[in-house]
Amino acid sequence: MDPSSLAFRALFIIPTMLSLTVHEWAHAWSAWKLGDDTAAREGRLSLNPIVHIDPLGTILLPLLGVPFGWAKPVPVNPARFRRGVNMSTGMALTAAAGPLSNLVLAVLCAVALGLTRRFAPQVLAGDKGLFTLLIYGVQLNVGLAIFNLLPLPPLDGSRIVTRFMPRQWENAWESFSRFGPLVLFAVIATGGSFLSGPIGAVSQWLFGLIRTIAGS
Repeated sequence: MDPSSLAFRALFIIPTMLSLTVHEWAHAWSAWKLGDDTAAREGRLSLNPIVHIDPLGTILLPLLGVPFGWAKPVPVNPARFRRGVNMSTGMALTAAAGPLSNLVLAVLCAVALGLTRRFAPQVLAGDKGLFTLLIYGVQLNVGLAIFNLLPLPPLDGSRIVTRFMPRQWENAWESFSRFGPLVLFAVIATGGSFLSGPIGAVSQWLFGLIRTIAGS
């Protein structure tokens, strides 16, 4: 790998780290609002990237050019939710907070791009790196949101699906969940080739929608 390519990839670690940090913070914050202070007591209710970094998923894979990553999972203990909060519902809410935070970041990047184009186009004309980073911020966060919503344990989507799982399917789902990490590994190892079509189509649609709404 030539030095310029490595430097280019290193530059994109910054928005990747930011996006993953906000994602995990959103899990911790939503659990805390529901009464579970487990993540807070472990120092994870923080926007400090250092407390969330996973050396492999947050740094090494992006440096190698792998188009995805992860941070250390935030611990959530549904038994500590406040009285009146259904455990299954609480877990679904804390799970959904992560992808939702990524969609918010995608919108913010698109808004920043749109406002800069409208009021300071000379900034983008003179700094192609800023344009690239903002576009990457939209694409990255849309991709993270969609990927994490896949109903594969331990992704966030599996906890949301569990909340709405019909009772007669629960045993089959629990059996599948035991193999969920292996299925997820297979998806990652194959580059998600059999999912790339649907995921790519949804990502492009959502990416275009966010940019249109933001006027960028």
